[in-house]
Amino acid sequence: MRIAVVMGGASPEHQVSLASGKGIVKAVEILGHMAIPMVIDADGNWVDGQHEAIEILQACDVTIPALHGEGGEDGRLQGFLEQLHVPYVGSGIAASAVGLDKHLTKAVLRAHGIPVTPGVTLRGAELTDTEAALQKVKAAGLDFPLFVKPGNGGSSFGVSRATDLPTLLAAIADAAVLDPQVLVEREMVGREIDLAVLEFPDGRIETAPALEIHPDPNQPFFDATAKYDSAATRFVVPAPLDPELAERLRRTAIDVFEVLGCAGLARVDFFVPSDGDPVVNEINTFPGFTPASQFPRMWAAAGLSYAEVVDTLIRTAVARG
Repeated sequence: MRIAVVMGGASPEHQVSLASGKGIVKAVEILGHMAIPMVIDADGNWVDGQHEAIEILQACDVTIPALHGEGGEDGRLQGFLEQLHVPYVGSGIAASAVGLDKHLTKAVLRAHGIPVTPGVTLRGAELTDTEAALQKVKAAGLDFPLFVKPGNGGSSFGVSRATDLPTLLAAIADAAVLDPQVLVEREMVGREIDLAVLEFPDGRIETAPALEIHPDPNQPFFDATAKYDSAATRFVVPAPLDPELAERLRRTAIDVFEVLGCAGLARVDFFVPSDGDPVVNEINTFPGFTPASQFPRMWAAAGLSYAEVVDTLIRTAVARG
């Protein structure tokens, strides 16, 4: 088959996407298919030209949109591909759009009884009106330390930890540069556990063994530096979990996938407090996909190689049409 692999994009995760795309291209070639790398530059333009890109995409059997963040993981590229009637890997327009929007994700999950990180969303005048922002934060019962993050995006870009009013205001201003919605959330003290969800060609939805994150202790939290530039960050998979907790996380991850209407793949990230119930932090509908990323690491622990995971994604997309 001819497989288009789209990578890059205009989001802050441009370089991460290029790394994911290169890994996928190699796997596609190992599987015996023809890989067609397609790059969207940092300004959001197709490097091959838009008309040429359309011709290439329509000549391919399947497209893998290996984009992270705004412009690629938010439903826009998915809508473009659907207009071209091109089969593609992963979630559709609605699930992609909701999945990237942290506020909408948590609103939907909360409405379905799925516990999420406690927090509020600031928008409009609240981003610059200190009194209005503080009233909203206090009304939600939130106290320092707090985490502040853009409403859309990933890889911890624009995420800050605030310990007092000056750092909170600075964090809100930094996050507002990246998105008109800013989430302010309670710091969750406990374990960080990820679950990889994969859809198979026959419609089965399964999870791999859970992964636990041990961030670089020299970083303030699991930020972009700890994720991509630190040798001190450790990923433990399978995570040491008692059977009851492991099953609860597995079931919740699948519930999140199904409630949001996801397809193909997703990574669901949890906080597990030592004195409370697990809460969903976020979902990534196209998670980091380098050979060293969490998603393929978890499936490797389940016995599926990187290439076999890519093969599953392709065959599932073909089966779905």
